[in-house]
Amino acid sequence: MTSAQSGGRGGLFLTFEGIDGSGKSTQARMLHAALCERGHDAILTREPGGSPGAEEIRSLVLEGDPDRWSAETELLLFTAARRDHLERTILPALSAGQIVICDRFADSTRMYQGLSRGDLRAKVDQLHSLMIGHEPDLTLLIDMDPDTGLGRALSRKGHEERFEDFGPDLQRRMRAGFLALAREFAPRFRVIDGARDIDSVAAEVREIVLDHLA
Repeated sequence: MTSAQSGGRGGLFLTFEGIDGSGKSTQARMLHAALCERGHDAILTREPGGSPGAEEIRSLVLEGDPDRWSAETELLLFTAARRDHLERTILPALSAGQIVICDRFADSTRMYQGLSRGDLRAKVDQLHSLMIGHEPDLTLLIDMDPDTGLGRALSRKGHEERFEDFGPDLQRRMRAGFLALAREFAPRFRVIDGARDIDSVAAEVREIVLDHLA
């Protein structure tokens, strides 16, 4: 599998990962604003979602009872959403030379479906290789204490993240799993301490990304 940049396109593909409540979505928005202020051509997108078809699938997988889908069905739905997102949003933007900032990508599926929902990591990687075939150029992992993150996530008004309802044990396993992924894919991961104030985290994110662009 090749990264977006090494695949010959002119853009840059950046992703944010982390447990629920880690602040990654806020940091993705702040980075997008900062890059645009500096004159970079950047877009902000998310997963699941980011294209009309993928947004429809998002409502299927993130709303309703936590046991609504089997782990295998969930994996297929997320892969379908990602494929549509890739075709209709990510690849066209990269081809146009844009910076794509994505709130979650395949690493979240490696964790949520691959680790927590039935030990499907091998199937996740097989489907990813077959149907997606792209890794980010840079992944920013916002690391956060699981109990603190879950408390933040559950306090959000109108939260739709169904996986929050699996409870603190899942959050702990997800944090350990994301840190393991950061070691496995060390060349593209940067781990950032999310326990600090928002502006301090944002400053480190900007420094990392601007250094990468340079």
